[in-house]
Amino acid sequence: MKVHNGMKPHDVVVLLKIISLEKSWSSKDLANSLCLSNSAITESLHRSIIAKLISPDKQVVFKTALYGFIEHGLKYVFPAEPGTVVRGLPTAHSAPILKGYFVFDNYYVWPTDGGKIKGRAIAPLYANQVAAALNDQKLYDSLALVDAIRVGKIREQKKALELLKHSFGLS
Repeated sequence: MKVHNGMKPHDVVVLLKIISLEKSWSSKDLANSLCLSNSAITESLHRSIIAKLISPDKQVVFKTALYGFIEHGLKYVFPAEPGTVVRGLPTAHSAPILKGYFVFDNYYVWPTDGGKIKGRAIAPLYANQVAAALNDQKLYDSLALVDAIRVGKIREQKKALELLKHSFGLS
């Protein structure tokens, strides 16, 4: 039996991707869509099984448990600090899913070549997150909400949690 040495940031992304698919999937499809290796997907799913975030058959994400982790632990386990101003893809309160709810002066972005928005850099949960988000709007929305929880003020965190709960079908 393998030892669980803690979750990795991309484990959250893998679970959010599975939720975004709303259909059956294969590890190879996950690997391709997230720009991760097949072994990275296998190891990620194994860690999530041990953490009781996905069923042993890997077909059902335990959304209530994942939501609880995101709500109570994510910002402590995978913290983020806004960095310097760069061009990138909007995230957190700057992303389209949250932009209409708040008035703000600072944009937050995931740094990326060809980014059209200037904002303070937020480190993605893993290196190829921007590419994966650009190919899946629901995943992009979920990741932006997760970033609002990681770096937002209380009101931004509350709205992000409300929208995430709704997208998980928990409300």
